[in-house]
Amino acid sequence: MTDGRSWPADKVERRDIKTLIPYARNSRTHSDEQITQIAASIKEWGFTNPILVDSQNEIIAGHGRLLAAKKLNLKDVPCIQADDWTDAQKQAYVIADNKLALNAGWDEELLKIEFKELTDLNFDVELTGFSLDELSDLFHEPKTYDDYEQGKLTKVYGQPPFSVLDTKKGDWVERKKYWRDLIGDFGESREGKLASNNLMAELNSGVSILDPVLAEIIVHWFGFEGGQVFDPFAGDTVFGFVSGYKGMNFQGIELRKEQADLNQQRCDDAKLPCVYYTDTSENMDDYIENGSIDLVFSCPPYADLEVYSDDPNDLSNMSHDDFFMVYKRILQKSYSKLKNNRFAVIVMGEVRNKKGQYIGTIPKTIEIMESAGYKYYNEIILVNSVGTLALRSGKQMQASRKVGKIHQNVLVFVKGDASVAADELGEIEINLEEADGD
Repeated sequence: MTDGRSWPADKVERRDIKTLIPYARNSRTHSDEQITQIAASIKEWGFTNPILVDSQNEIIAGHGRLLAAKKLNLKDVPCIQADDWTDAQKQAYVIADNKLALNAGWDEELLKIEFKELTDLNFDVELTGFSLDELSDLFHEPKTYDDYEQGKLTKVYGQPPFSVLDTKKGDWVERKKYWRDLIGDFGESREGKLASNNLMAELNSGVSILDPVLAEIIVHWFGFEGGQVFDPFAGDTVFGFVSGYKGMNFQGIELRKEQADLNQQRCDDAKLPCVYYTDTSENMDDYIENGSIDLVFSCPPYADLEVYSDDPNDLSNMSHDDFFMVYKRILQKSYSKLKNNRFAVIVMGEVRNKKGQYIGTIPKTIEIMESAGYKYYNEIILVNSVGTLALRSGKQMQASRKVGKIHQNVLVFVKGDASVAADELGEIEINLEEADGD
């Protein structure tokens, strides 16, 4: 083919998608996730690699691109045609086109430099086809438990005290990997319990669990070593483990026995001062003394966005009206458990009803906390990875004018005097290097 004859790539022309014929024995498979990734790539950069066909419009290379084009509702796609190929050549190239690409490797050091620059530019790196877990592995050097015990993990996380926390940054992703490896919590007890419309689960690769770096920052900013922390909606292991590891004494209430037992076992194995109670937090008086807690922290259920169990006492099984009624009773009870001049932190996101309208979880949480006696003090925005939401949000906007949600709200309240609270919590080490030049 290099003897002066024309090459397929010499001529590119657009052809109607309906006229293209997939190769019946194509052995290369394409998952829905990959097709979504290809579609997101086309949406970002356009069609950069034409589909290769023969004179009968049968596809030789580009089956994934065709499926992505259909997903994007494209009418035509750029194609190049292979003329004068034998049946054997076409049959072999269907395989070779995919296999030859797989035989390539990566210069990991150069790859790290590229991704570091892309994250610094706030580019959605998942559009490259690399998942956040893959990037975590790329930047993460394997550590042993002994490494962590020697202080590598207990070093203060260098996050300036800004109102926006970006979980997409490389240092955040790396640190999250450290914690996940140490804790061993990837949401096992929640698998199969997720509602199909769970945005936060999608943002966390299918399982919604608390971000451990966020947990570390909250403990560092609003708690102190030797203090008592209470979580009325304990959920997964993350906050209890992080609190205990950072020197706080943790108490949490979790409705699901299998989850509470798993959390307790993980903390016991690590010899951390954590206690999990299996019950509804409406009964917190049975476990938590009034005025005994130095930090209230919780990431409550987002109404029915995520379904955790079939227990009728589970807030995720309740109607929105019942949810807010029980939610209010629990949050207001937490006020009596907190010492004076201390902070309470609630991680919450908005939820839509069946009509697509927000039900007001954020303003209602603020109203509930203030009615209990708390003062609304800080709001922190936790920015999550975009992932494939960039592709879906376009259709959402076109159909309903709904924007894609990629953040959670971290609401900070104080009981008493915030200035006194800050003084009693003591000095805090803050790394402001990232703020230089802003």
